[in-house]
Amino acid sequence: MKKLILILSCISFSFIGNTQTKQNPEVPSPIIFIYDASGSMWGQLQGKTKMEIAASVLTSSIKELPENQNIGLVAYGHRKKGDCLDVETLVAMDNSSKSKISTAIDNIKPLGKTPLALSAKKVIDQLRSSKEKATIILITDGIESCDGNICDVVAAAKKEGIDFKLHIVGFGLKSQETKQLKCAAKAGEGNYYDAADASGLSIAMSEVVTETIDKPKGNHGVYASKNGEAIDALVIAYKSGTKNEAGGTRTYGDTSYVFLPRGLYDIEVRPLENTKISPITITNVQTYNDKVTHQMVRFDGAKIKLVTTNNDQNWDCVVDIINEEGKRVAGHRTYNKVNTFDIDPGTYTIKTRPLKLIGLETEMITENIVIEAGETESVVHNLKTGTAKLGVQTNGTLVDVVLNIYASDKKTHIGGARTYTSASGNPRAFQITPGQYTVQLRGRKGGKDTIKWSEFIVKEGETITKMFEW
Repeated sequence: MKKLILILSCISFSFIGNTQTKQNPEVPSPIIFIYDASGSMWGQLQGKTKMEIAASVLTSSIKELPENQNIGLVAYGHRKKGDCLDVETLVAMDNSSKSKISTAIDNIKPLGKTPLALSAKKVIDQLRSSKEKATIILITDGIESCDGNICDVVAAAKKEGIDFKLHIVGFGLKSQETKQLKCAAKAGEGNYYDAADASGLSIAMSEVVTETIDKPKGNHGVYASKNGEAIDALVIAYKSGTKNEAGGTRTYGDTSYVFLPRGLYDIEVRPLENTKISPITITNVQTYNDKVTHQMVRFDGAKIKLVTTNNDQNWDCVVDIINEEGKRVAGHRTYNKVNTFDIDPGTYTIKTRPLKLIGLETEMITENIVIEAGETESVVHNLKTGTAKLGVQTNGTLVDVVLNIYASDKKTHIGGARTYTSASGNPRAFQITPGQYTVQLRGRKGGKDTIKWSEFIVKEGETITKMFEW
C-alpha cells in the first residue's frame, strides 16, 4: 500500500482592502513590461538570438491581451554601453495600442548593462506619482550588474503601500543566479518564472499575463517538497467529487497561491522535476473567502538501489521494476553500474535480464520488496556463470559451421554463433549459466548438409574448452 505523507495546515487572517486606487474596477489595471536590452541578449539559443526570441514571444503575448488593456514598456541597456543609468520609458502605461508596443520592441538594439533595481524603481516611481496600481512584468536574461538590489527596492515600495504585483521571468539563467530575482518576485507578491529556452519563455509568458494585479488574491497556498527540498509542481483544483477545474497554479519551488471561492475542492499536486513520483490528490479541501489556507505536500519518494553482478563483478542488465498492479513503473539498462531508482513508496517486484550471457535461467527476480517513504532499499542481483569455449575442427584444422546450444532436451534453444575458421573466431566463448547442455553443429561436409550433436557441462566460475570433431 502506498504511503504518502501529507501535512495540511490552515492559517487564517483577513484580507487587507486596497486603499490606493482611483481606477474603475471594470477597466483592467495597466501592465508594464520591463524589457532586457542588455548586450547579453545577443547570445543565442537554438539558432536564434535571445533578443529575437524574447521579442517574438512578447509580441505574441501582448496580442492575446484584452482590447481595453493599457500596456507600458520600459527598457534598459539599449542606448549606451556600460551606462548603469540607461533606463527609458519607451511607451507610457496609459497606452492602449498593441502595435505601438510591438514597434518599440522591434526597434530595440541590445547594447549595455543590467540595472534591474533602477528599472524597477523608475516604474514604481511612476505608480507612486499616478496613484495607480499595476502589474509589472520584468524579463531578464541576466542578473543585476550595477550594484543595485531589486529585492530591497520592491520590499521598500510594498512597505510604503504602493500597489503593484511584480512578476519576473528569468530567460536562460542558471539556478545560482536566481536568488535575488526570486526574492524580488516574492516581495512583489508575484511569481518568478524560469524559462530555459524559447518554448519555456512562451509558456511562462502565457501564464504571467493572466496573473495580474486585478486577479483576486490567492486564498489557498500550496508548497510542495521532496525529501526536504522544495520542488516545482503543478497544482490543479477541481470542484469536490468532479473533474470540473476551478483554478490552478504552479509552485516554482516556493509557496504558490490560487484563488478558490469558498467551498470544497479536490486538489491534485503533480511534481514537474525529473521524477517518477505519482501525483497526490487531496480531497475535500475547504477554502474561505476571508481566510487564507495553506497546504504542504511532501513527495518523500522511496529509492531502490540495485546492484547487478555476474560472479561478483558489475554486469550490464536490463531492469524492470513492477508495482502490485503489475505495471512497470521504472527501469532501464544498468551499463555495469550501480543504479538508483526513484519510485513511490509501496511493494515491488524487480526483474533483471543480464546481457551478453546465455543459459537456462538468466532472469533474476526479487518479489515483495516493501519500501517506505524516504527510505532506500538495497537489492543485489548476482548471477553465477561459467565460460564455455566451443570450437569445431577436423584433424586439427578449424572448421566453419553454425553452432547452436540447446538445453539437454534438444528443444529449448539457448544461443549460438558461427565458428568461422580463424583463430579469433574459433573456438567461440560463451558466458553461460551452470548446467548440462546439448550442442548442434550444422554445416557442409563432403558436399552435403550435415548435422551433428554433442554435449557439454558448465560449472559455476569455471572455464571449459571443448573442441568438437567434425
